[in-house]
Amino acid sequence: MTNRRKKVILVCTECLSRNYSTYVNHLTSEQRLEINKFCKKCGKHVLHRESR
Repeated sequence: MTNRRKKVILVCTECLSRNYSTYVNHLTSEQRLEINKFCKKCGKHVLHRESR
């Protein structure tokens, strides 16, 4: 049995801090994950992208 979910780190697009981590099914998702989340360093909601 293979593990379909991988742990990914979300990076803030403005200050480039690594704030969040989550799990993604890489068999079904071909693109990088992009979520609007609150950045503690910037102090506002900013787009966070999956790092590689």
